[in-house]
Amino acid sequence: MRGNAQQPAQRGALMRAIRFLGHHKRSTLLAYGALVIATLAQLAVPQLTQNMIDAVTQGAAANMVFDRVSNLPSLLQNLAVTAVAGTTVEELQASQVNAPSLLINGALLIVGFAVMRAVFSFVQAFMAETTSQGVAYDFRNEIFTKIQRLSFSYYDRTQTGQLMIRATDDVERLRLFIAQGLILTAQAFLLLIATLVILVLTNWRLTLVILPILPIALIMFMIFGSLAQPLFVEVQIRLSALNTVLQENMAGIKVVKAFVRERQEQKRFDDAADSLLAQSLKVARTFAFLFPVIFLVAQVGQAALLYFAGGEILNGTLQLGEYQKFSLYTIYVFFPLGQLGFIISLMSQASASAGRIFDILDTESEVKNKPDAIELPAIQGSVEFKDVTFRYFSTSDPVLESISFQAEPGQTVALLGATGSGKSTIINLIPRFYDVSEGAVLIDGHDVRDVTLDSLRSQIGIVLQETNLFSGSIRDNIAFGRPDASLEDVIEAAKAAAAHDFIESFPQGYDTSVGERGATLSGGQKQRIAIARALLLDPKLLILDDSTSSVDLMTEYRIQKALDHLMEGRTSFVIAQRITTVLNADQILVLDKGQVVARGIHEELMETSPIYAEIYYSQLVGDVEIEAEEDIQEAK
Repeated sequence: MRGNAQQPAQRGALMRAIRFLGHHKRSTLLAYGALVIATLAQLAVPQLTQNMIDAVTQGAAANMVFDRVSNLPSLLQNLAVTAVAGTTVEELQASQVNAPSLLINGALLIVGFAVMRAVFSFVQAFMAETTSQGVAYDFRNEIFTKIQRLSFSYYDRTQTGQLMIRATDDVERLRLFIAQGLILTAQAFLLLIATLVILVLTNWRLTLVILPILPIALIMFMIFGSLAQPLFVEVQIRLSALNTVLQENMAGIKVVKAFVRERQEQKRFDDAADSLLAQSLKVARTFAFLFPVIFLVAQVGQAALLYFAGGEILNGTLQLGEYQKFSLYTIYVFFPLGQLGFIISLMSQASASAGRIFDILDTESEVKNKPDAIELPAIQGSVEFKDVTFRYFSTSDPVLESISFQAEPGQTVALLGATGSGKSTIINLIPRFYDVSEGAVLIDGHDVRDVTLDSLRSQIGIVLQETNLFSGSIRDNIAFGRPDASLEDVIEAAKAAAAHDFIESFPQGYDTSVGERGATLSGGQKQRIAIARALLLDPKLLILDDSTSSVDLMTEYRIQKALDHLMEGRTSFVIAQRITTVLNADQILVLDKGQVVARGIHEELMETSPIYAEIYYSQLVGDVEIEAEEDIQEAK
């Protein structure tokens, strides 16, 4: 499925990427304007070389003629000069006198054009690099923005390593082509066309000798281009696989060490690295064959030119200076052919990478704002599920089936059930992380699909089962949803989440760095910070997805007491495996295999639901002991 979907994205992907140059018109125009001037300066050198050679040959010829006729009378000298050189004495004397100055002027002009070419080549290279960096900046931002907006279902199907490679390595390969390959291509075409025009005007017969080389080079360009692109696509796929192994091992290094899996993970990495190496060598073999073939074609053309030009020189129809000029211009024809392999390599890599980049940028989010979506007004907290069925993929079995219930503003709804019963799926549908397959989810009577995502999610406080913190201080993480929150507000939220005491125990308090993904904190500490982060928003709708799963029973009891107070006046959805967190819920939904098999309050469910009673009795003894111990400590 994904392979087929990538094909349309790759067609014309490189041209789409090149159109991003329109965002950087000034630097692009400067780069290619400088390229034109530098190329024109380069094209002037062969003509100046011919002028210098002609001046030398004519001056030498004049000296030779005058040496031969120097002893003849004046009248006979004129006749002899005309007979030997085919020109007048005055013309021959002018060639003799002017030759030194023509040499000096020619040398100075060549140096001048060389300086001009150097200056404008620097401008061209610098502006091309500036442009390519700007385009790479645009692509990285667009990829990141797109990734932020894609629905959860996309991440269910896509590995993190693949996304990272596309935002880094693929963008860099595309940038390299814009900085070098595109410039070389433009230079090659400009140099080739201008040179062919000059060659035709100089000697059309010799031009016909090298002309057949060009279609051969064009055919080679097309063949190797079509062969190289899929090779580079496979390189990027295998690089993504390697990066995925690396990323997973870095994130799970503690697990790897705890289960003594270093050797197995090393083998897994080696296999991915071997696969990448094999594909890279396959690419190298292709281009190892390409470059010699290109140079062979160029050498054949050069040999043919030498043969036919030598014949014309012997016949007197081609002068030495003109031949040298023609030979230098011919190098300008063969030079782009020599660059052909490099251009094909850069273009093929960039084309493959552009296809992979646009594969992300062209992905339609399954959850997005409708064209006529409205802003959700300040909510009161009413939530209703109307005959909701949900499938993670269109062809899969339903995870939820015909779920209907209603939560009134300020109610606490507890969700209980075995793992995989659908609890997390229900709370994922409320902020519209996924869209229902059938039915509707309503908040204050508004279908969540009819309102904008930002206005919906900004009014919901969420603590997910998997706690994610960001590099920075504890204060920054608590204030993640409200960066402008005062320290007093942050502290109040931390106290409510039973996090203030352990935060204050750190030497730097709320300025303590949490490390990458909260590595310096325990699981319970991270969860309490995540709870504080949600509570700081002061939402009318609160979602706690098994938010006390990583804390001990005593800490859970303390958090629950704080939450009981904070959930007053808020519609709260609570997922927990422990019964103590749901005893005071206004409504308890017991789920089994994606269906609500029981609902009510604690007392009712104890009498009517065997599943609920089983969960309750399996945890009751431990919970009662902890509660009794806490009551004793409070009494003291």
